Amino acid sequence: MSTPFPFTAVVGQDDLRLALLLNAVSPAVGGVLVRGEKGTAKSTAVRALSALLPEVDVVAGCRFSCAPAAPDSACPDGPHEVGTGTRRPARMVELPVGASEDRLVGSLDIERALADGVKAFEPGLLADAHRGILYVDEVNLLHDHLVDLLLDAAAMGASYVEREGVSVRHAARFLLVGTMNPEEGELRPQLLDRFGLTVEVAASREPDQRVEVVRRRLAYDDDPEGFAARWADEESAVRARIVAARALLPSVRLGDGALRQIAATCAAFEVDGMRADIVMARTATALAAWAGRTDVLAEDVRQAALLALPHRRRRNPFDAPGLDENKLDETLEEFGGGDDHDEDPDPDGPGPGGGGGQPPQEGPESPEGGDTGAQPEAGEAGQPQSSGAGEQQPARAGEPFRTKVLSVPGLGEGAAGRRSRARTEHGRTTGARRPRGALTKLHLAATVLAAAPHQRARGRSGPGLVVRRDDLRQATREGREGNLVLFVVDASGSMAARQRMSAVKGAVLSLLLDAYQRRDKVGLVTFRGSAGEVALPPTSSVDAAAVRLESLPTGGRTPLAAGLLKAHDVLRVERLRDPARRPLVVVVTDGRATGGPEPVALAGRAARLFAAEGVASVVVDCESGPVRLGLAGQLAGELGGTAVTLDELRADSIAGLVRDVQGDSRRAA
Repeated sequence: MSTPFPFTAVVGQDDLRLALLLNAVSPAVGGVLVRGEKGTAKSTAVRALSALLPEVDVVAGCRFSCAPAAPDSACPDGPHEVGTGTRRPARMVELPVGASEDRLVGSLDIERALADGVKAFEPGLLADAHRGILYVDEVNLLHDHLVDLLLDAAAMGASYVEREGVSVRHAARFLLVGTMNPEEGELRPQLLDRFGLTVEVAASREPDQRVEVVRRRLAYDDDPEGFAARWADEESAVRARIVAARALLPSVRLGDGALRQIAATCAAFEVDGMRADIVMARTATALAAWAGRTDVLAEDVRQAALLALPHRRRRNPFDAPGLDENKLDETLEEFGGGDDHDEDPDPDGPGPGGGGGQPPQEGPESPEGGDTGAQPEAGEAGQPQSSGAGEQQPARAGEPFRTKVLSVPGLGEGAAGRRSRARTEHGRTTGARRPRGALTKLHLAATVLAAAPHQRARGRSGPGLVVRRDDLRQATREGREGNLVLFVVDASGSMAARQRMSAVKGAVLSLLLDAYQRRDKVGLVTFRGSAGEVALPPTSSVDAAAVRLESLPTGGRTPLAAGLLKAHDVLRVERLRDPARRPLVVVVTDGRATGGPEPVALAGRAARLFAAEGVASVVVDCESGPVRLGLAGQLAGELGGTAVTLDELRADSIAGLVRDVQGDSRRAA
């Protein structure tokens, strides 16, 4: 087993380390979601934490880590007698992004359950993580139904596995830690709220601190065991402090004054529901225990707010998480007092600057302390480059609105989502088939029908049904999939009127919000001047697309053919990377084509490439004014898709029913 990087040797990242330690002291806090760019020690810190957790007593031979002093009465390996057990280190279990539901929650042998009435249960990762850490790297890329199962188990402290009336329950209490890079897509707000704490991490901009990070990493890579030995004393001190804080936690007093501050803070920042209040209370209590105090002070409440509230204030996926600290201080001052004590805070307790209560960084090769919260350098990467005469400053997007549902026709088999019909593991049952590989979803009626004619030949004599492997039938189900929504946006001079471009950007922003809610990947191609440009390659991060859209300039000719051909190239490459994900091309244009020889004919030939390959498409017609040429409708016909106006795109318009992007064009033809 490899030697983990010592937790106390992690440079900086004070808030990350504090959030992890608070959950180690009180798992009831609800876990940590770590958001940040790649290469910021997210995974390193999480893996290092497992070595600090105290050892646990378990019943010998129990696959579900029951405590000998209070074994789970419903344990599938039970019943256990109260007594002595064995000690082992706390586990850290990693959940892969591509894991199946059975791998997460466990699986039942349906054949034995039907034939013999035996609950043969194979535990999953939730059972392995009981009384330890469950770590999900890239949690934002995990399938939604797995995230739902994971968070339900974390909230209830138990996992339930049910297959056709056969059910198993076992305890599943663990410290849940997820890491994610926001550039690769966001979690839904409902899922963000289920994580107790969230911290943002970024690489330090201080040269001395960056040097120390590199120095320690190289030293660890050269001699992991020797490097860990140099930090053994610091690790032991933190481990002992966690044990002491756990013992002190039941004695910590959360007074009415602190409770008023917590309630007032949550109300002032308009967070939804009551989960934030409860998480703040538990976090403030853990902070006091970590500092060795039995009373919760105002600075505990402040630090708890900085860790528990920022991610709960997001109203849409394009809002950056954060908290106005001036407003926080004003609220705490206004509602301070009560029965809380006013003595000076413990010098080892959490400070108002965040990251308080951390073990000191003095140790082997430790740098001088410095500001770890340096602001990132301002850059101009998001600003558009000039493309010549006629370019205008970017127009601001109009207010987003709820759009009609645009879907891909037919039945797909792509990643789970909420847009188009697809064969999925979850959804309504539509039929049955023989299983290919392991049986995951039993179709009970079809299985009984397959087994019934053979009961006499198999010598059935009792009430049980004699079932063989060949009788089992897998349920086929239909649900929804996520698609690749590729936006092809006309940014030419004909679209350049500021009021018009503002409405166009508002429409695209609305479609991006819809794509976020339906779990799509998105891409952005623009065309103007003389060429098409990939403004954003396909990604799960719709907020990245929104940023590119906001800075989109306009001006120049309308190279419609070049834009379509560029989009065709993007689809060709993406088809190789993710062949199961079906595309939906959304062309936002007034239909004009100018520049070069025969621009209209070239655009028609480019459009027919999409039609020949059966790519679903829709044209958002941006033409305005009393005289309309209908060019966008002609383009939609060439694409084999349909056209909608900006007004018809609204879900509350009276233009008609939800459109299937190819069905309408076929009827029109």
